[in-house]
Order: sequence, then C-alpha cells, then structure tokens
Amino acid sequence: MSSSSCFNGGAGWPEPVVRVQAVSDTCGETIPERYVKPPSERPTSSSSQPGPGGNNNDIPVVDMSMPDAAETARAMDAACREWGFFQVVNHGVRPELLRRARASWRGFFRQPASVRERYANSPATYEGYGSRLGTAKGGHLDWGDYYFLHLLPPALKSHHKWPSLPSTLREATEEYGEEVVKLCRRVTRMLSEGLGLDGGRLQAAFGGEGGEGACMRVNFYPRCPQPELTLGVAAHSDPGGLTMLLVDDHVRGLQVRNKDGHWITVDPVPDAFIVNVGDQIQVLSNAAYKSVEHRVTVSAAEERLSLAFFYNPRSDLPVAPMPELGPPLYPEMTFDEYRAHIRRRGLSGKAQLQALQTAARSARAAS
Repeated sequence: MSSSSCFNGGAGWPEPVVRVQAVSDTCGETIPERYVKPPSERPTSSSSQPGPGGNNNDIPVVDMSMPDAAETARAMDAACREWGFFQVVNHGVRPELLRRARASWRGFFRQPASVRERYANSPATYEGYGSRLGTAKGGHLDWGDYYFLHLLPPALKSHHKWPSLPSTLREATEEYGEEVVKLCRRVTRMLSEGLGLDGGRLQAAFGGEGGEGACMRVNFYPRCPQPELTLGVAAHSDPGGLTMLLVDDHVRGLQVRNKDGHWITVDPVPDAFIVNVGDQIQVLSNAAYKSVEHRVTVSAAEERLSLAFFYNPRSDLPVAPMPELGPPLYPEMTFDEYRAHIRRRGLSGKAQLQALQTAARSARAAS
C-alpha cells in the first residue's frame, strides 16, 4: 500500500490519516487494531437487540402530503417525544434528484486516490475529504471515509472546495442542498407548532430564515472483512439542530438506540429522509424533544454511502432553552462552543449534553 494511496500528508492532524478505502483494499481478512472497538461497543454486543428480521418498523413514518398540516405537526411531535427519529415521505424533494445526488457522490469515491486527495481536509474546518473526526492522538477509529462541505451561510460555501469530478457533482449537490434546506424549514415550523409555539419560533432561534447554518457530510463505508468488530460511525447523538439523512438505497446499516437501551436497525422507506433531532433542538425544546444515540454498522459484502444534511443554529448565536418551555435544563452556549468539544474528543454518545445538564443543575443548586 503506497503512502500516496492512503495518507493525508499532515494537514494539522496529530498523526498520518489513513484512508479506510485503502485499508479495505489491502488488509486481507483482518482489520488493523485501530479499528477494533471495545467489546461493549461492537455491533454483536449483548446490548444489540434488533427487532424481528433484524429491523424494527415501529420508527414513525410521517407523510408530509397530508392535507391537515396540524395532523402532520402532531405526528412529528409524537415522533420527537417518543423516538427523536422518524422518516418523512412525500416530502417534496424529487426522487430523481435523490438518485442523482447519491450517484454523483458514489462517483467521487470511485475516483483514483490522487483525485480524492486533492481535497484532503484539516481539523481547522473539516471541509473536504476526511477519514477521522477527533483530533486526539491514538484511540479507536471508525470504518469510514467522508466528505464534509458547507452550504449556509453563503459566505462559507465555496464551490472550488467541492469535487470537480464527476462532472455532475457540483450542480447536483447545489440543487440538492437548496431543496433540503426548504424541507428543513418546513419541518422546523411543524416542530415549533408541536411544542405549542408560534410556527416561526424555532427558526428564529436558529437565526431566522437565511441566518441559519447548513452543512453536509457524505459518508462512505467500504467493505469490511470483520464487520462484527467495528463500526462505520461510533454511537453518538448529532451535535447540531436537525439532520436529514438520505441512506443507501441498497445496504442497511443505521442503528438507533431505543428508550430501553437496545439497538435496532432502521429499515428505510424508499425515497424517504430519515430525520433526527440533534442536541441543539433538545436544548431549545428544554428536553421535550430528545436527540437519540445512533451508530452505523458496516458490511463484509457491500460498500455503503449516505448523505447526512445538518441544519443548525447560526454558529455564533447563543442557544438556550426557550423560556416558554419551563425552567431551563441547560446553560446558554453557542453552537461553535458546543461543537468545539465534539471535534476535540470525537464522538462519545451524549456525554457533552449530559455534562451541560449537570452544570445547569449545579448552578441552580448554588443560586
């Protein structure tokens, strides 16, 4: 395995960054120790109890074409309180665009390594082609590569940082981003109404229409000879506001931890988005809506690709529980401050949110 095929040349990371795609191509039947998760975190651990047939269809599906908008808001509200996860169908984003966006990004990950490495990222912004999240040296790694890019605010969007190959990618990604932002705004309005607030309340807390943040992480999980020992993404809740996930149309892998602590495998509805509440909405809703831990398993037989679209509060805007929703369970903090913790440590369940709640409890006790 040549260094040109698998290493980022430094770019601010604490150690050379190995491309999982290259590891998959050369490691034979045994994955390197860095990718082996502790026994309690492996997908075969005793805590993993998928439903019948390896999945659970109880995760709510919300039809956004229902004529009664109040009924749609009630369905989303119930899903966010019970699960923190739901699927949306008839959401208004054309199936043809979903397929074009997925196909374009598959095309990028099939480019020669020399082409992909032109876009190698750094921990300064994470924008570009990457293979790790945390900046701590050593430790376990996830079995996946990714491409991270910004869409909002417009000042952060730089098309020259987006891959130029395949030739369809930039146009498809631009159109996809515009359509998913519109969908996020619709969903945010319904969540506000579900909380008993004015429909624009959550949007205002995000910075108002045009003031919010949006970014996308395209995940690529190569084939893995020992999928029972590793994960494509370790267990975590999403640090941002709202996530719209377009999963692989052939290979399942997303698992959600239910309220009983068991991992279930999501069975995606064709052409649906999987929507999940992020930590910022848990904070803003004062824990009425819960961000939920999820993780990604990998396959020995097939590679897998997904597009995770993150809709976030403006990064420098203070975020705190909305006063209409009772005594605050969390202290005020900007999204920039919040995700700085994630980027230092990498993904670690809901540790950051729990630490914030403890801090707020201690502050109330001391006052």
